[in-house]
Amino acid sequence: MTSLLKIVQTADEKMIAEFFQASVGKWRSERRYYTLPQGKIKEIVSIITIKFLAQGDDELQQLAQLHELSDLGSLICGAKVSWESNYLHNERKEAIGMTIFGVLGNILYRDRGFATTKPVKAQYNFPHPKTLCLRTEYNNSVFEEEIKLIGDKYRTRQSIISRAGEQLIIGQYLEKRIQAETSPLMS
Repeated sequence: MTSLLKIVQTADEKMIAEFFQASVGKWRSERRYYTLPQGKIKEIVSIITIKFLAQGDDELQQLAQLHELSDLGSLICGAKVSWESNYLHNERKEAIGMTIFGVLGNILYRDRGFATTKPVKAQYNFPHPKTLCLRTEYNNSVFEEEIKLIGDKYRTRQSIISRAGEQLIIGQYLEKRIQAETSPLMS
């Protein structure tokens, strides 16, 4: 007999694979971070590139090794996300980075966190098929994020960073697809 937990995890894994595949391509992200309670605002524009990673991909196996998973092929799918960011109003110079996500059950494994270069894990769920919610905890902080696909050309994101039950930062993002996935022959 198949357990209900296994059916739910399989459904969540299928949904996150579809979500990652629908997110593949290049996006222009315009975001604002509000620092609470002062209300200081930082505005950032980024170009984000998302690539889908299938089970068995070398980068997923490296991620599994980083998280010390016993089966290096166990991550069922993932995404490679790279970015080039420019802080508006000359607050900071350009920032370039990359991160790898991998999925097993209802856990999203990541090679680094928002505020750390160490590997982290997040719980994920789908309150709606096109809305991915993440909750990550490390360094006494909680990072909650909602990413919502709107059609095939837009995404919205909202992040809330808290410490000791107090909200410190709220990030709001509007992302517009500027290029769909390219054929491997065009890469």
